[in-house]
Amino acid sequence: MSSSARLLVYALAGLFLVWVGASMVFVVDQREEAVVLRLGAPVRVIHAPTEKGGAGLNFKTPFIENVVKLDRRNQSMEADQEEIVTGDQERLVVDAFLRYRISDPLQYYRTLHDEHTAQDRLERLVNSSLRQILGSSTTDDIISGKREALMAQSRADVARRAKESQLGIDIIDLRMKRVDLPTANQASVYNRMQTNRQQAAAQFRAEGEQKKREIMAAADKEVTITLAKAREEAAETMGQGDAQRTRIFGQAFGKDPGFAAFYRSMQAYELGLGQGDTTLVLSPDSAFFKYFEQGPNAGASKR
Repeated sequence: MSSSARLLVYALAGLFLVWVGASMVFVVDQREEAVVLRLGAPVRVIHAPTEKGGAGLNFKTPFIENVVKLDRRNQSMEADQEEIVTGDQERLVVDAFLRYRISDPLQYYRTLHDEHTAQDRLERLVNSSLRQILGSSTTDDIISGKREALMAQSRADVARRAKESQLGIDIIDLRMKRVDLPTANQASVYNRMQTNRQQAAAQFRAEGEQKKREIMAAADKEVTITLAKAREEAAETMGQGDAQRTRIFGQAFGKDPGFAAFYRSMQAYELGLGQGDTTLVLSPDSAFFKYFEQGPNAGASKR
């Protein structure tokens, strides 16, 4: 064999050895775990969740074994929107998301093989659980009242189903991102809510009007009572004043009857002639005008 032929054989043998060596070696990242398959069947896991070591350079049997790498970290999945019918016969559209991690890589690969199949299977589990648990609850409970308790119940249900199905997965969390009404129902629900608000507003206005009438009636009653008391007190005061005036006048009349008669005539003049538009038809010797002719002594002269 010539030297060039030998060199070619050595080169091919070296390339073959390099290729064989490369097929024996693989690297596992810290964020990964590797399932080693022997003739297509999973036989062992490198850097499993329960193992601290294993990441880095590793070896396998060439041509017989190959490696499938899986994500060792917590993973998330957003389920498709699911329309459910609640216990009070309301339709709701629910958006949910799930967080999980691979706890048993060998079982995971045997049952699911890859991430796409795993997420499809988990999405069906989540939607089935939500329909079952939320379907027996009212809309108010789902939206606000018992939302946390319902999601905890659904999370436990999905975890139980995943374990029974031997998926090799641990469920970390399950939550609802959004709960909304179907588009077809939004207008009717909005109109119903508007009608309810209008009825409540009308009731509040009626109660306010009744309260206003009660307050006004009480105020009118208080005013009437106050005015009646004021008139009573005024009449009593005026009566006392008239009595006092009469007593004083009687005393003055008793002391000086002439002055009293003169004073009363002046009052009569003021009332009868004070306005300037009064016409009196009397005889010239009428007693009404005696003080015009004789002055304050008219009564005394007659005595």
